[in-house]
Amino acid sequence: MTKAPNTGLPVAGYRPQTDAAVAQVQINKHLEERVLRVLDDLAADPATDKRWLAIGRTQIEQGFMAANRAVFQPSRIDLPEA
Repeated sequence: MTKAPNTGLPVAGYRPQTDAAVAQVQINKHLEERVLRVLDDLAADPATDKRWLAIGRTQIEQGFMAANRAVFQPSRIDLPEA
């Protein structure tokens, strides 16, 4: 029995997602949170270079965001004036 896709976000450009896609992004979000908590610990260490830590954190967040977009594949939208 195939389950119907999950309802898309109420945001233009997002479509309904399969259970597999949602499960993958959930895994990604948990991995991201684990990494961010390690970075939080590093931020609490006065010996850590905060500038490089901020650069690394931003790139990690961007990487996970890109991976999640690869799974969900949001599309461009039509604008009223087009």
